[in-house]
Amino acid sequence: MFAQLPMYHKVGAAAYKKDLNNTWLLSEHLSHPERKIKTIHIGGTNGKGSTSSMISSILQEAGYKVGLYTSPHLIDFRERIKINNEMIPEKTVIEFIEKNKAFLQEKQLSFFEMTVGLAFDYFAKEQVDVAVIEVGLGGRLDSTNIISPLVSVITNIGWDHMAMLGNSLEEIAFEKAGIIKKETPVIIGEYTATTKNVFLEKAKEMQAPLYFASDMDNYKSVESDLKGNYQQYNKRTVQVVIDQLRSFFSISRENEIEGFRNVVKNTGLQGRWQQLSDQPLIIADTAHNKDGLKQTMQQVREQKYDKLYFVFGIVNDKDVEAILLLLPLEAKYFIAKPNIPRGMETDILAEKMTAFGFDFEICNSIPVAYEKAKVKAQANDMIYVGGSTFVVAEIL
Repeated sequence: MFAQLPMYHKVGAAAYKKDLNNTWLLSEHLSHPERKIKTIHIGGTNGKGSTSSMISSILQEAGYKVGLYTSPHLIDFRERIKINNEMIPEKTVIEFIEKNKAFLQEKQLSFFEMTVGLAFDYFAKEQVDVAVIEVGLGGRLDSTNIISPLVSVITNIGWDHMAMLGNSLEEIAFEKAGIIKKETPVIIGEYTATTKNVFLEKAKEMQAPLYFASDMDNYKSVESDLKGNYQQYNKRTVQVVIDQLRSFFSISRENEIEGFRNVVKNTGLQGRWQQLSDQPLIIADTAHNKDGLKQTMQQVREQKYDKLYFVFGIVNDKDVEAILLLLPLEAKYFIAKPNIPRGMETDILAEKMTAFGFDFEICNSIPVAYEKAKVKAQANDMIYVGGSTFVVAEIL
């Protein structure tokens, strides 16, 4: 799977398909497994993984058998496809590829198309009560967008993947709004004046009941084991989603409360303001674009520390200047290239950081950068590991 086929998280835009033809062909080949399961569809720029995991956790607390499809993975490919926090067995992945290999090669399916087919096939065969499906990229043309969900969710719209989704927030919102289905409730987590009309128009066209979670003030704050400040928006979105899902599932308030408290235990979610050490304070976070990092850097500034260290790297399709403007100048940076083809070379990143006046040291790898930061940091210092999902993956 990894060697033969274009894989977005390794090669970027070259793996992005501009239509769903292959996905539909694979679905037909597999006898339309997506029609045999109830689904919930989660799109947006930031917070998709957290939102998907919270919903899955709450449904598990309510006693349901819940499929969870997310991307990318951090360490093991099988993280992408889980049922009640159990990863898909290796044997099942191998059997799926062996059984369908001729078809997959003939149609030249991408890594992501194949993975989506595998997930739907597995969830259908395991007869899950419901599957929470995270959009991979965009929405309208994403391979997951062949489902007819009970509820659609769009967390927010921000600047990311412009080469594929468009160069304005309206264009990006249009792509994300492509998951809105006919007469299917849609919950929008956050919106701007720019994106609101895109959602209103699409919902009207699809006769879809539309809910703006950020406008709904009848929900109380709720505790969660996901400690990032940015989770407040995701939690509100999930609360609105759960109220919609009560039409289909029996979910008590206690289930909801416990679900929020036990997201990590119930789903295995990692890399969301994840504390790895107390002295020094070490935080790993997968925020990787302007909007995500803006909120995360605000939380970094709220921490108490004597000195601040960063283990940092990014991928080469990001707006480097926009990201660097958000980072604290007073920190000492250990930079390296994430170990994927898309990783930004350190000489390019170093040139940009020099222009901004950062204090940095170039390292051969992310693990080396991490070890150097740990050697330097004293008990009252802080180390932040991030810039990319792939940076976090290398130190977990």
